[in-house]
Amino acid sequence: MATLTKVSACAATSCAFNNNGCTAPAITVGGESGSATCATLITLDARGGLPVADGQVGACQRLECKHNTDLMCAIDAVDMVGDTAQCASYEVE
Repeated sequence: MATLTKVSACAATSCAFNNNGCTAPAITVGGESGSATCATLITLDARGGLPVADGQVGACQRLECKHNTDLMCAIDAVDMVGDTAQCASYEVE
């Protein structure tokens, strides 16, 4: 894999890394079996991260997801939906 997967949209507006999109340099997709959520989500009264919304998926802990290759997300882009930033691309093989 030559490139990281882009976070194309994030609906978790309470996250400190969401400033009209994901500004974290790289997120980790975590969660529990049957669910994939952004483990980088943090609720603070401040905004942080990159100056532009250009977040990427740095690692994926959901081994059962069909897009997980060697702990990396192997699709072009993901959308993080809902207040808990669930990965909309999560699919079990």
